[in-house]
Amino acid sequence: MRVSGRLAAETLSLVKRNICEGMTTDDINTLVHEFTLKRNAVPAPLGYRGSEGTFPPFPKSCCTSINEVVCHGIPGKTKLKSGDIINVDVTSIHAQFHGDTSATFTIGKVGKDAQRVTEVAKQALQLGIDQVKPGVRVGDIGAAIQEFVEREGFSVVREFVGHGIGRKFHTEPQIFHHGTRGLGIRLQPGMTFTIEPMVCVGKSDVTVDDDEWTVRTADGSLSAQWEHTILVTETGYEILTLEK
Repeated sequence: MRVSGRLAAETLSLVKRNICEGMTTDDINTLVHEFTLKRNAVPAPLGYRGSEGTFPPFPKSCCTSINEVVCHGIPGKTKLKSGDIINVDVTSIHAQFHGDTSATFTIGKVGKDAQRVTEVAKQALQLGIDQVKPGVRVGDIGAAIQEFVEREGFSVVREFVGHGIGRKFHTEPQIFHHGTRGLGIRLQPGMTFTIEPMVCVGKSDVTVDDDEWTVRTADGSLSAQWEHTILVTETGYEILTLEK
């Protein structure tokens, strides 16, 4: 898990160094795909059909979600322009283990809402991570995120959650980004899962495009997301996808 997590972090760092105005989301996908293969790994999104095999195969090697797209945006011909925010979500498979991480990038000069929702989503992720230690309940993570985000005047998407991860891409436990303290399963050393709050400027309601993947805010408001893969240790946590 450490190796796959480090690879995912390095992949996202490559995107960070290269992403710019005028790039297409397919250009980002090419960067991710080629770098992953060169490291003797596999991009987990490519061909993924969901944990139950219920969705059409995801056609690309990463997710690129611009502005009002909450998650699972499919790379294509769209060019990035000044003022955009874009979440790039990468998952690497190495030796059958998955490392999953994402970040929201600002392109050129962005507006106040775009800058603020990006910052709040990043802070919310860290607040959620800071709850992690043996004995804590998953509801404590969600509550910490929700309380902070709503205090800042934004909302948290509820339909999509963090998830257990290891040899499988998505498994238990589900990590909600809202909730009540003291509820849910207790964390135990050795657990690995993602925390990945999706924060919206407007309401948290979402819609899904006809491609069955692309998720958007129902009101068209901006959305930002950050994600890490976390290991529960004997005394707290280790971020497996932290950029070195």
